[in-house]
Amino acid sequence: MAKTRDEALTLLKQYNQSEALLRHAYAVEGVMRYFAEKFDEDADFWGIVGLLHDVDYERWPEEHLKVAPRLLAEAGFGEDVIHAVLAHGWGLCADVKPEKKMEIVLYTIDELTGLITAAAYMRPSRSVMDMEVSSVKKKFKDKGFAAGVNREVILDGCEMLGMTLEDVIQTSIEGMRNVHEALGL
Repeated sequence: MAKTRDEALTLLKQYNQSEALLRHAYAVEGVMRYFAEKFDEDADFWGIVGLLHDVDYERWPEEHLKVAPRLLAEAGFGEDVIHAVLAHGWGLCADVKPEKKMEIVLYTIDELTGLITAAAYMRPSRSVMDMEVSSVKKKFKDKGFAAGVNREVILDGCEMLGMTLEDVIQTSIEGMRNVHEALGL
């Protein structure tokens, strides 16, 4: 039986209380849903995966994606969710390669949503509603800005998706606009 967003959110909040981590989860969820709609895929499923991608991060940061499979399985989430969550850490903290389009999108946009959020905080509006691709791309090129964002992952993901960096940034901004109130942006 498929799990609901409410069940996913309950699990996420059981292990994550940080407002910043919750907002990141909402950003990734929003972008995943937007990409799913664009690709004519199951937006609810893609959103749930986005919401849960960092389920173990707050409590077990040094074991990120080592604890997540157990938490997800115990909560009744299927192997498809577990595989996708693991795949977003490919080459960083997991050996599971993203294979399905949904997994590649998650792998690509996880870091990118962090960059877009940081760029939004620098704007006078502190919002994604007036964010332009050129602004994000300028911040992307500045390695000192949001230095923790792995730009190689984003570029690798764009290549795997067969999309330009500009198109992925634009689609991600649009996805974040759909949930801007939950993000405080």
